[in-house]
Amino acid sequence: MQKATFLLSFLFSIAIPILFFNNFSAESTLCSVTMATTTAALGGVHPSQGSQNSAELENLARFAVDEHNKKENAMVEFVRVVKATEQVVAGTLHHLTVEAIDAGKKKLYEAKVWVKPWLNFKELQEFKHAGDADDSPFTSSDLGVKKDVHGPGVQSVPTHDPVVQDAAHHAVKTIQQRSNSLVPYELKEIVHAQAEVVDDFAKLDMVLKVKRGDKEEKFKVEVHHKSEGTYHLNHMVPDHS
Repeated sequence: MQKATFLLSFLFSIAIPILFFNNFSAESTLCSVTMATTTAALGGVHPSQGSQNSAELENLARFAVDEHNKKENAMVEFVRVVKATEQVVAGTLHHLTVEAIDAGKKKLYEAKVWVKPWLNFKELQEFKHAGDADDSPFTSSDLGVKKDVHGPGVQSVPTHDPVVQDAAHHAVKTIQQRSNSLVPYELKEIVHAQAEVVDDFAKLDMVLKVKRGDKEEKFKVEVHHKSEGTYHLNHMVPDHS
């Protein structure tokens, strides 16, 4: 009887630490996976989940304009959302490029709106002037989408113009497809952009700064924006300047 009691006590003393270790390992693994997933999801800026013209994004942009007007006692009038990206933080940080009218002139503004839906929280983090929408004779509506219209030769165009932005991203995507690199190219900056309307397309000459892993490179690219709205990378060369 004493031997049996001793044996049971011995087995019990071994089983408890083993169970504790297994539970700890499982919880540690689950915690590591959760943290890794969270780390991967947080912080990165991504294209907005909704359309640029969606009601949600428009409401956020109008909120940004209204808050700016209240804080600065301004009279800026919302026109449209030009571009929208979002960043996962404690909630979502919406990065918006907004076209608005100020003193009768169309201007572009960069706004950041922080949203925590579960707390019904919404706050304007930043609202700054990003350039005049009428600075260039080329606009989103005539960069290669009007047939039989010739522009006044080669002209510098704002790098924040949506057509220029789309052309740059198309160029980087095509560069990636044509390369044998497994490391993805990432657009860092549109250094310079020029455009010329030719018949039913616009020719965009740009200098792009891209990143591939830890390496930064520059390319001179020529992208054609066709009348039907498509893009074609016509020419690219490394820029060593």
